[in-house]
Amino acid sequence: MAVSSSLAPSARLVPLIGNEALLRIHATFSGRFAERLKTSLVEGEYQYYHYGCDGQDDRGWGCGYRTIQTMASWLRYNVKTLVQNKPPPSIREIQQALVSMMDKPSSFLGSKEWIGTFEASLVLSYFYDVPCRLVHIRSGGAELEQVAADELHQHFERHGCPVMMGGDRDNSSKGIFGVCTGTAGSYLLIVDPHYYGSLLERGEAQKQGWAVWKSLASFNQSSFYNLCLPQIGR
Repeated sequence: MAVSSSLAPSARLVPLIGNEALLRIHATFSGRFAERLKTSLVEGEYQYYHYGCDGQDDRGWGCGYRTIQTMASWLRYNVKTLVQNKPPPSIREIQQALVSMMDKPSSFLGSKEWIGTFEASLVLSYFYDVPCRLVHIRSGGAELEQVAADELHQHFERHGCPVMMGGDRDNSSKGIFGVCTGTAGSYLLIVDPHYYGSLLERGEAQKQGWAVWKSLASFNQSSFYNLCLPQIGR
């Protein structure tokens, strides 16, 4: 469920511990947002999937898969009647699904090829029967500020679930779990799958910047961006 308020943004961030254990973390972000006017957030439990979290070293190519897994885990824990507690698919299962749908050739299975928002929409539909809306933002600057922020506020208010974001020059996949807009511009709550290392303890994802509010003005202004917005209804 999404919330809108003038208070400091907050979100529940749940890192992956081992393969299945769920650790609930309530984190408050008290960044210096000038005159916060509106905040819309994802709320609910999810697992934080990142490079190497399941023992597979996918550094440099697996960020799209990990973002999909994080989104799928949110569906698992928050829309049980829809997905029947189905766990997120593995990287190999995602690749097999894309081959089965004939989106990718058979040589894709077992490869280190990255995937983006379009593949994410196919995968969420395939495993969870969740349709996705794709939004293309042609460039940074004013269009990124206006289109992305507006689309995300509307999405969280209507659907309340995580979003995947990627681009061309900025081709790092990222999960979007909130948006905050004020007189100084908009910020996105980023859940970044690029962490690789030992298991994170409580609060470390926030302390190390793997879950962080980031100003849209700081995004690559010469990159286009795509959003994958699951349409789960209410």
